[in-house]
Amino acid sequence: MLDTALRGTSAAIVIIINPPPFMKMNKSRRVVNAANTLPEALIAVVLVATFFASIFELNAVCLRCIDASKESLAAVQNVQDRSEVLRNLAFSDLTSTSFVRNLMNTAANAAPFSQKATEVVTISKYPTPSGVTKFTRAPGGTVTTDSIATDLGTGLVKVDVQVSWIMTVGGRSRIEQTSSIISNGTKK
Repeated sequence: MLDTALRGTSAAIVIIINPPPFMKMNKSRRVVNAANTLPEALIAVVLVATFFASIFELNAVCLRCIDASKESLAAVQNVQDRSEVLRNLAFSDLTSTSFVRNLMNTAANAAPFSQKATEVVTISKYPTPSGVTKFTRAPGGTVTTDSIATDLGTGLVKVDVQVSWIMTVGGRSRIEQTSSIISNGTKK
């Protein structure tokens, strides 16, 4: 029956009952499962531990850089917020020592950074100052009037806003500041 099914085809069936002698493996030549020695295992563990320690340290450095960037960005935002508030005041309010001092009692924005930074606002007559009015807001929120100008004029004033803080990373002192010249005019 197999004969008739294979007739006309070029297929062949080979049945191997015993493998040829060259395929047999001698028991004495078998490869023994070689195990790693203790020094090799210790070297591998040290290499893996060194690799992971360096990866974790790199991660820590990146996180510290991100924290420093966040602080710098918060300082710029703080300076801009305070500057915008002062620019939007009426000229008579901007030149009023008591009004600006009361305004400085609140932080420039609600960010936690504002609570740890020292903010200094200096207002002077422009272009020729007759003294300066200077306010300092300490990290705790207390405002001191450092000096009062004898004359802020009626035309132009220069407003300097400065934020200083000690960086969390490295403990260095940093400063962000801006200056604006504000005129006595009507707002549209």
